[in-house]
Amino acid sequence: MICEKYPSFRERSENVDLVVEISLQPWKVFKPDGVILFSDILTPLPGMNIPFDIVKGKGPVIYSPLRTSGDVDQVREFVPEEFVPYVGEALSILRDEVKGEAAVLGFVGAPFTLASYVVEGGSSKNFTKIKQLAFSQPEVLHALLQKFASSMAKYIKYQANNGAQAVQIFDSWATELSPVDFEEFSLPYLKQIVDSVRKTHPDLPLILYASGSGGLLERLAMTGVDVVSLDWTVDMAEGRKRLGHDVAVQGNVDPGVLFGSKEFITKRIHDTVAKAGNSKHILNLGHGIKVGTPEENVAHFFEVAQGIRYQT
Repeated sequence: MICEKYPSFRERSENVDLVVEISLQPWKVFKPDGVILFSDILTPLPGMNIPFDIVKGKGPVIYSPLRTSGDVDQVREFVPEEFVPYVGEALSILRDEVKGEAAVLGFVGAPFTLASYVVEGGSSKNFTKIKQLAFSQPEVLHALLQKFASSMAKYIKYQANNGAQAVQIFDSWATELSPVDFEEFSLPYLKQIVDSVRKTHPDLPLILYASGSGGLLERLAMTGVDVVSLDWTVDMAEGRKRLGHDVAVQGNVDPGVLFGSKEFITKRIHDTVAKAGNSKHILNLGHGIKVGTPEENVAHFFEVAQGIRYQT
């Protein structure tokens, strides 16, 4: 087991050979249409002068949370070539390994989500510290968000230059914001990233995912991304209607469905595909696979999915 031999997540995700091996594991077993880079949205932080670690059982820990304008001044803009060369190397090896049989997918964290981690000091239930900063010293938070926006635009381009054929932006914590605050603290920075990437990589598909985003769907589409990824709390047909047909959708089978019978899994896949319509849909789960999911059910998910043929 790789986890037993290399217990530290950062060790696994910052070593080219391990990144390649772990990224390829699901593809070798299940042959999905995409190979996802094994990494973390927080991987750029040390290169921005924000030390962190991922502690087993606790998750990400930022040792010196950022709370003041002085703290934000210490944040460096990210230079991927200098600080995460292993990401570029791993992506180019993955492209060679899959030989066009699957798309190689990269990803980054969105500015508000990254800011939430570094202001809160890690994961959070109530997001009181980031909201205190947003609502009492908005200029400090905006300065931090701007640094993350410029850095993540660079990071997406770096991933694309090294082999990523699509990049997903995770704004996991944006759904903690009310719509009016999303429009101030997340939307402008997501738009800025998309606009910047479009200038240099106009054909790179950009995907946006925010869990629990039912209240923000229309605003997610306003970012200009190519694909909005839905979690399972949104009905696919309703999500499709609310987003409009210009934007593609990804998702959104409940990962918990994979604990059901094979017949049940088949039914839910067909239901999702029927609701999404016969174009601009990437079938996926509405979130990551849960620990303990039966492997044969994962295999069944791919088997059914790849057997679907659209009527034209």
